[in-house]
Amino acid sequence: MAARVAAAAAIVLASSFIIRRQLNRKTKSSKNLSKTYNGSPRLPRTVLPRRYNIELTPDLDARAFQGKQAITLDIVEPTANIILNAADLTIKKDTVWLRGKDSRQCYFWQILWPVSQELYEEEELVILKFDQPLPIGEAILGMEFNGTLNDQMKGFYRSSYEAGGERRNMAVTQFEPADARRCFPCWDEPNFKAVFKLTVHVHVDRVVLSNMPIVDEQAIGKIKTIHFEDSPLMSTYLVALVVGEFDYIEGITKEGNKVRVYTAHGKTEQGRFALEVATRVLPFYAEYFGTTYPLPKLDMVAVPDFAAGAMENYGLVTYRDTQLLFDEKNSAAANKQRVAIVVAHELAHQWFGNLVTMEWWTHLWLNEGFATWVSYLAVEHHFPEWKIWTQFSDLTVDAFRLDGLVQSHPIEVEVGHVREVDEIFDAISYEKGATIIRMLQNYLGPQKFQKGLVSYIKRYAYKNATTEDLWNVLSEESGEPVRELMNSWTKQKGYPVVFVKAKGDVLELEQTQYLTSGLPGPGEWVIPLTLCRTTYTRITSALMRAKSHQVMKPGLDKLFEVESGETGGHAINALKAEDISQEHRNDWLKLNVGQTGFYRVQYDEELAASLRSAILAGALEATDRLGVLDDTYALCKACKQPFAILLSLMEVYRCETDYTVLTNLIGVAYGVFQAIADARPDAAKDAKRFIASLLQHPAKRLGWDVVAGESHLDSMLRGELLTGLVDFNDEETIMEAKRRFDIFLKDRSTSVLPPDTRKAAFKAAMLDANGSDKSSYQALLKIYRETDLSHEKVRILVSLAASTDPNLVREALDFSLSSEVRSHDAVYVLNGISREGREAAWIWLKENWNKIWNIWSKGFLITRFVTSVALKFSSDEKADEINEFFTSNGNPAIERTVSQTVEHVRLNSQLVRYIREEEGLQEFLKQLATK
Repeated sequence: MAARVAAAAAIVLASSFIIRRQLNRKTKSSKNLSKTYNGSPRLPRTVLPRRYNIELTPDLDARAFQGKQAITLDIVEPTANIILNAADLTIKKDTVWLRGKDSRQCYFWQILWPVSQELYEEEELVILKFDQPLPIGEAILGMEFNGTLNDQMKGFYRSSYEAGGERRNMAVTQFEPADARRCFPCWDEPNFKAVFKLTVHVHVDRVVLSNMPIVDEQAIGKIKTIHFEDSPLMSTYLVALVVGEFDYIEGITKEGNKVRVYTAHGKTEQGRFALEVATRVLPFYAEYFGTTYPLPKLDMVAVPDFAAGAMENYGLVTYRDTQLLFDEKNSAAANKQRVAIVVAHELAHQWFGNLVTMEWWTHLWLNEGFATWVSYLAVEHHFPEWKIWTQFSDLTVDAFRLDGLVQSHPIEVEVGHVREVDEIFDAISYEKGATIIRMLQNYLGPQKFQKGLVSYIKRYAYKNATTEDLWNVLSEESGEPVRELMNSWTKQKGYPVVFVKAKGDVLELEQTQYLTSGLPGPGEWVIPLTLCRTTYTRITSALMRAKSHQVMKPGLDKLFEVESGETGGHAINALKAEDISQEHRNDWLKLNVGQTGFYRVQYDEELAASLRSAILAGALEATDRLGVLDDTYALCKACKQPFAILLSLMEVYRCETDYTVLTNLIGVAYGVFQAIADARPDAAKDAKRFIASLLQHPAKRLGWDVVAGESHLDSMLRGELLTGLVDFNDEETIMEAKRRFDIFLKDRSTSVLPPDTRKAAFKAAMLDANGSDKSSYQALLKIYRETDLSHEKVRILVSLAASTDPNLVREALDFSLSSEVRSHDAVYVLNGISREGREAAWIWLKENWNKIWNIWSKGFLITRFVTSVALKFSSDEKADEINEFFTSNGNPAIERTVSQTVEHVRLNSQLVRYIREEEGLQEFLKQLATK
């Protein structure tokens, strides 16, 4: 074995003077915990860690590791107990000791041995009890421990890869939110920041990476010992270690920071784009935040098995390989954009999250919401042709969908035990958090907002902060009532819908809480309103502080006058273009300009008609065209408007060209079709025909083949449109997709099926696959088994369950649980389940739930199994069945997800009933389909 770390040598020397006391080691149930721990979900702050000296010896073949550590502590209050976190570890018998200064002679050190070591497995705690109060001041706590390199993709775990024709293991850490305790006993909460010094013993042919650079490396025989530099003050969840076999490419930022991308052997060029993004984004953030990147290096590593998209460990960012690697020949344009956004997101955390860290998981959104928002700022700066702020609207739509539920949660959600944290890594913390930050930036102005962020970073660098701390700094720097504005958005769940009505010179506004159920909610917000009329050159803004509000607009009476002085005279027929007078075609009013506010808008009938005409005339910008469509869809889902209004509005987008607007239209179309097909099965074909007709014009403009010099957005849009046309049974598209698929099977390098269009072709091929003819299914499996490109594997997985044969859907789902599919990829198969296979999928999920739970229960991926299958239903009976099953077979860790899923299914059922009751809808749909 290689030489021990120097700090450990001193520990051994000190302990040699003491006869070890037999340690009373116990495992207790949490019901006894309150006697020592006061029943709090947070660790007491009587003892504070200041520095960890950690020594780890991973054995990749044995899938285990050994560890020892010496933790420098501050004992700040009288106590006879030390309480810290540990899980799935064995602390070696008689190795725990405490060395503290003797109060009588400060230059002597007193060594104490705990009289008992109590392990609370459920609470993941270890309580070390001493027979006397511990001396106040500095102390060192030492111990040795063993652990397993688990297969749960959390803690210190193993991932596997192919090398030299054999499967080998690597060791990887994933500690967020609270899994450092599975690698070493520690104070595993974000506000216990400390310095970390790592030493690692491994085989000489393995690459070892950690947060900091290597300061010394020694080899004895086949084992080498690597010492890393001291880290800055940081939280345990940001400590990182990777041991494996890698190649790398390297770049230098303009400020001199060394950046490396580590990949499997032979794949370094796939990391080239990520390296380019990182070396450009790091200096951008340093300038924007007014603080240089604080570490001497940045490594980014592609990990074969990884539950999340990426993890922002300080100086060593780990990624699922699909989120870091990009192959110019076989990855789609959407994959390239995804890599840029994810890299920008993780590097933003080096400031917002790592340098300044949330105080507790209640403030998770401070990490994730800000990193999401600022990643779009960085990508917009470096890739302006992508129109990323228009695409940001997609995030808002995702957040709206979840936050319209009764079972939603506030941005600042109270977190007790850390096991509750996984479920709030969701659209509220990320997408809603990012949207309200953008809303605040828009309200304060970019310069004031940035100035406030610079002050915030400088004030709380290497510290922890709360949401209130951020609001205080922004208020000081801007002179605006930031706390008053933002508390209504972070401390209560949901969001408002603003009903706007024109009356002469006055716009009358009224806010109510939007709930997809259509029921009234109690929420009330301070809303930063924006409004423009007939032009974007003048935008009016105001704070709406009450339920109702008025905006004076001289001349509105002339712009919106109708016969007999009544408003709303056009009703549903006003939505037809021929019924709108030429005088009104150029007169429109748009609230929530650019969709920068997190609220929906419901217009009176006259204002809605004028917006429809403005869309026809090309007067609205893309974000506002998207907003009008998505708000209308939401109001129809809440049973606040007839579905005919939505269908009529969708028709206006026949000539739409913008990528984001069209992808939103496709998303709305999927929801519309599911509701109509369940409510009125006889109308399903007309619904598909109508939707396909909306996509045909932009699809024909782009065609199937790549055009030299075409835009990034057109490349992405082509695949979305063609996949949509396949899903909505456009015969011409399906025939062409199958033709190109056959060519691709014979020649994988053919240009007739570029990466952006393969998903459409794969899904088209699966339409005819069934139990008696599985040739297309087997062909896809052959491609899957032969390719080593993760993006290609994902495209295949999301297509395998697209068959209309329930038995083949079930076979695809069985394949997702096989050893051929990496555990983090299994959920992709669930995403592609056909409508015809949904019942078979639900039966499969119930039958395999125990197996699924055993594999995925310790991470957030388990929730994807629930939502991906159950959300496809739309009856109260199925909602009852889902609820009953998970009541009997669930767990508190997925309780929020199950409640939200059941609510979604009940809302789907409500919408089905609403559509059934709408008179004339089926006939109107037939007219649209045959136009």
